[in-house]
Amino acid sequence: MNSISRPLAALAVAGLTALAGLPAHAAEFTAKIGHLESAQQSRHVFLEKVAALVSERTKGAVEFQLFPQGQLGNQREMTEGVQLGVIQATVSPAAFLGGFDPAVSVLDIPFLLPEDEEVAAKLREGDFGKALLKTFDSRGVVGVGLWPNGRKNFTSNKPLDDIAAFAGQKFRVMDSKILVEQFNALGASAIPLPFGELYTSLQTGLVDGEENPLDTIQRMKFYEVQKYLVLSDHGAMEDVILFNPTWWKSLPEEYRAVIADTFNEVVPELRAHKAAAVAEALKVITESGIDIRELSADEKVKMRELMYGPARAAYIERAGDEGKALIEAYETAYSELASK
Repeated sequence: MNSISRPLAALAVAGLTALAGLPAHAAEFTAKIGHLESAQQSRHVFLEKVAALVSERTKGAVEFQLFPQGQLGNQREMTEGVQLGVIQATVSPAAFLGGFDPAVSVLDIPFLLPEDEEVAAKLREGDFGKALLKTFDSRGVVGVGLWPNGRKNFTSNKPLDDIAAFAGQKFRVMDSKILVEQFNALGASAIPLPFGELYTSLQTGLVDGEENPLDTIQRMKFYEVQKYLVLSDHGAMEDVILFNPTWWKSLPEEYRAVIADTFNEVVPELRAHKAAAVAEALKVITESGIDIRELSADEKVKMRELMYGPARAAYIERAGDEGKALIEAYETAYSELASK
């Protein structure tokens, strides 16, 4: 219970604030939704859009109250809060859910999603995406959808002129065996470190480099303590939309359909908004004078060949039979899309 005490306290205060602005006729179904990004970032901007559309399409019967920037706790606390019904939903980076649902760590595998965003969307929305969301059912939450949230790139204080240049370098990773194997496959060392320690670790040389989306690299000013950037787009950053099952099942079926369809409907606009943020971040990083190069198509093919197998094996070791079934669903869908 201690792990949710802070969100409970925050929720009580936030709830009183929200009540002050409620209309005379309160919604029949109210969901408090927490997440980690700021109110200016893509996730929150489009949560606001979804909230407005859902309210309109249910004639005010369903209301979403949004709490950005960790107001209801860290991601673990919010995920547990959804599980226990303390809050009704959260939109979480998939990378933060591997300890909760090992199957979702399939998204850590490098070059998992195709570069073509339309093809990636078909994977996300098709049998593979549905099977991935289904894995949350046994964890006491309902997976309603997946949202794209950018792709990772490499930076380092040492040259990254070609794939061979990664050998011997030290890269910070999240605590994931899959990501460790990703770098091992390149002859590099992977060092799990908390995100909050990354800037100092780059500055002091504890690690040579890191991987993150461009807007994160810019916002956290990692480019200030890095000399080289490779535009690789090698790792997909996906958000998972999770609802409390009791609240979800209390909704009429038509309202559940409205919510799921609306989350999916805004994805193209969400991608465009994120792309604009990434383009602006790249502009800022470029103006800093850091050395930037783009990974060639041939390099991406070669890097995927090196990294995919070891990362896949680490994933199956972690996620077991459930993970094996999910990766097979992915590979079937990927092959079908590639053949079209």
